[in-house]
Amino acid sequence: MLVDFNQLENNAKIFLYPSSKKFYPELLEQIKTRVDDFVQQWTEINEIEAGYEIKYQRFIIIAINPTKPITTHIIDELVSFIFKLQLDFDIELLDKLNVCFKQGEFVQYKDVKEFKKLIKNKSVNTNTIVFDNLINTKEELDSDWELPAEDTWYGRMF
Repeated sequence: MLVDFNQLENNAKIFLYPSSKKFYPELLEQIKTRVDDFVQQWTEINEIEAGYEIKYQRFIIIAINPTKPITTHIIDELVSFIFKLQLDFDIELLDKLNVCFKQGEFVQYKDVKEFKKLIKNKSVNTNTIVFDNLINTKEELDSDWELPAEDTWYGRMF
């Protein structure tokens, strides 16, 4: 069953997909429609409770309540859907090792080499907010997803 994201349990499993491109209004509506349709069908077929959010016009976040074991089949269906989104909209969603960070009100997406150059040029610093796209639970999304670089593994780069 599709559940409002805010109603999901704190230990809900998070699947986070950072986009290489910002979702501008027209693309955002298309992405929302596709994600909504997928999650509705996916939850009914697999008899799971899940919800989703799209944050900062850049991140697709899908969470599953732990009411039932999350099988490899369930994950494979999700990854196949995300892969299709990538192809259909010419965006990267599955590379979680690229760095997403805030510059003012904007979220940037850079590969690690580019991020290191920004550090060298002092365009980013230890207080720059970075996103940990390897979080696992909704609770971690709330507490550990957006942190100053010095409080993450990126801090070693400074």
